Amino acid sequence: MSRPGTGKALRGSIGTYAGVALVVVWGLAPCYWMIVTALRDPADTFSTTPWPTNPTLQNFADALDPSAKVNFSRALLNSVIIAGATTAIALLVGVFTAYALSRFDFRGKYFVTGIILGASMFPVVALVTPLFQLFTDIGWIGSYKALIIPNISFVLPLTIYTLTSFFSELPWELEEAARMDGASRGQAFRMIMLPLAAPALFTTAILAFIATVNEFLLMSQLSSEKTAPVTVAMARFTGTDPYVTPYASIMAGGTLVMVPLVVMVLIFQRRIIAGLTAGGVKS
Repeated sequence: MSRPGTGKALRGSIGTYAGVALVVVWGLAPCYWMIVTALRDPADTFSTTPWPTNPTLQNFADALDPSAKVNFSRALLNSVIIAGATTAIALLVGVFTAYALSRFDFRGKYFVTGIILGASMFPVVALVTPLFQLFTDIGWIGSYKALIIPNISFVLPLTIYTLTSFFSELPWELEEAARMDGASRGQAFRMIMLPLAAPALFTTAILAFIATVNEFLLMSQLSSEKTAPVTVAMARFTGTDPYVTPYASIMAGGTLVMVPLVVMVLIFQRRIIAGLTAGGVKS
């Protein structure tokens, strides 16, 4: 004889798993279809079969072909350079700013916080024209500086708010104990607080890197053929025949961008989740 409520709990579990499965399919179906299309023979690009028809790796070779009008290999390197530099600078500035906002009380603290929040809410499309004019006047159009600096302003608020929330929940008694043992404030921050903040730092770096790689609007206006990232390269990709849109090669390029990011997130998912949930519960 089953216990009362067992059937209800079973139905609830089935509903939960069905909902999770629906969300997973909804989120991953476009990615799966992109990979399947990338593996199809170009003649079967528009086939509706749920698996690759006449599977081939030629589309990946075409996407990475250096003789193509758009150098996708160079675009991949450009994205790594731009996203890496943006993430490193934003993390360096953000960790000190977040520490100051969470640790110290000073005049104008909430005003500074409001300015950071306002910067994060500013629409990107409104910045295209003034930034294009500014960088044209100083000769930066098409340079890495014109692509990195605006991205820093976009990911820095995210960095600061994520780390501020985390630093606010750290036990400051550990830092005070280190100070009492003779450590300077800088030594206590470097040897005590930063190791404790490692999960949040790692999570913030991943989110900032992905956000920078996904940026398209400003990158399409401020980059050149030599500095264009992958988002711009895929939009401009024409293959070897300018009169035929190489959808399969474009899908192959998208797969080359997506798979490393997905693998990286899957490998470090525990650290990412730990960083996102850190500071979420007050003791």
